[in-house]
Amino acid sequence: MRAAAMALALAGSLAGCAKPVPVEKAEYVGTWQGPQMTLTIHAGGRVLYARRRGDTSTSVDAPLKRFENEDFIVGVGPLETRFDVARPPHRAGGAWRMTVDGVELTRTAR
Repeated sequence: MRAAAMALALAGSLAGCAKPVPVEKAEYVGTWQGPQMTLTIHAGGRVLYARRRGDTSTSVDAPLKRFENEDFIVGVGPLETRFDVARPPHRAGGAWRMTVDGVELTRTAR
């Protein structure tokens, strides 16, 4: 119970570190899915990411720190993860698409 309370307190303090998605980047908000990858960007600045590559899986649950051009950086303190956005959100074939870290994603929820 004590460990759970400490984890909850830590999660609450980290949530306060998130920067909301800027208005000019509002198209990024939503849940995006592609082959072996899911990315969720909340308007309040929380980023959830999961990706499988063969037998390896990677996941990130961290606050948004900033955008640099089309890329976005998430993390806490000096620990950062950069998401390389080759094609920012755009309409294609009646759906919203974006290419992140070499994977074409389709927005499935807003």
